[in-house]
Amino acid sequence: MEACRHLGPDDVPFRRRVAGPGNGRRAAVLMLFAEADEGPELLLTERAPDMRAHAGQAAFPGGAIDPEDAGPVAAALREAREETGLDPDGVVPLLTLPPLTIPVTGFAVTPVLAHWARPAPVRVVDPGETAAVVRVPVATLADPATRFRVTGPAGYTGPAFAAGGLLVWGFTAGLVDWMLTLGGWARPWDGSDVRDLDEAWAQRHDLSSASTAHPEGGPVR
Repeated sequence: MEACRHLGPDDVPFRRRVAGPGNGRRAAVLMLFAEADEGPELLLTERAPDMRAHAGQAAFPGGAIDPEDAGPVAAALREAREETGLDPDGVVPLLTLPPLTIPVTGFAVTPVLAHWARPAPVRVVDPGETAAVVRVPVATLADPATRFRVTGPAGYTGPAFAAGGLLVWGFTAGLVDWMLTLGGWARPWDGSDVRDLDEAWAQRHDLSSASTAHPEGGPVR
């Protein structure tokens, strides 16, 4: 909380266009941390494989801010409930991070940092939208064995995590990497381990099969 409280647009450590007034369609994602017996966990989802945008990718619960939403926090909680069955009454919103524009989609995304004060079961609500809902231990994400970098055909290179049956990369991985640093959880890892994105994607389930996670609503697969 202290590390995040005074962050500004210039503090974002990965390459995303800072959202200005009227820049892009507005969206929000929920970065929800729960305390478990083994330490903090982070709620992640896997998008359904048939979606038109970001099919099969790991993501935070979230989506577009609708006109009836009272802002990013309300939108993030609503979307999380629709995707995972999350009970918003058990969630304590803490703060919002600077909005960032994702060039591929044009969305200006506001990350909402929150504490899952009273965790309750979550699940895949709509298989057409979400393939898996997973609580991934922060210790697993910080484990150097789960970390590497990926490079894509368009020249993209960025951090990646193989954890909880997921390959976390792109915008979501950038946020996870940033939170590990801000939270004091980051551990030294081999940044020279750069893998082809398509190859890592094809192997994603095998790469993360040994990691510890708590899939909600049944098996991850």
